[in-house]
Amino acid sequence: MSRTTYYTATTLDGFIADEHHSLDWLLTQDVDPAGPMNHDEFLGEVGALVMGSSTYQWLLDNHIATGGTWDYRQPTWVMTSRDLRAISGADIRFARGGIRPVHAEATAAAGGKDVWVVGGGDLAGQFADAGLLDAVIVSIAPVTLGAGRPLLPRRLDLRLVEVARNRSFTCARYDVIGPRA
Repeated sequence: MSRTTYYTATTLDGFIADEHHSLDWLLTQDVDPAGPMNHDEFLGEVGALVMGSSTYQWLLDNHIATGGTWDYRQPTWVMTSRDLRAISGADIRFARGGIRPVHAEATAAAGGKDVWVVGGGDLAGQFADAGLLDAVIVSIAPVTLGAGRPLLPRRLDLRLVEVARNRSFTCARYDVIGPRA
């Protein structure tokens, strides 16, 4: 059965990027690529991705523009209200409006595998608001920013399912219970 998961990293004070959309804080952390709750293992269970336009733009500006390649074979929906350029050879689908039809399409395309809500926090919150977010997997870095893009700007009840250490990171897997009253 396909699950929809928000898989991300955050600072100890709950930010996924600084106020300038920088991930410098993340890229300098010590992590074991084969350690607990690692990216490659998670990605192996993913059949489709949904990401926000800021995340997509960050990938264009900071990864693709510097010679990197699109690392995902899965179809990817980018939620956007602006025109963005596509990446040659990538299965990118730009979407506007509500997330319910996108979720339905992504779940069907995932073929029984999971749907990954890549970023950001508000997009994951929209999935939670619609009752479509099943899990949150977060790696917590030993750094604080004081300001920036919040991890998940919603009031939710979660249930801790698993916790592990991956070098510098505390990693936690939660099931989403639902909105917090």
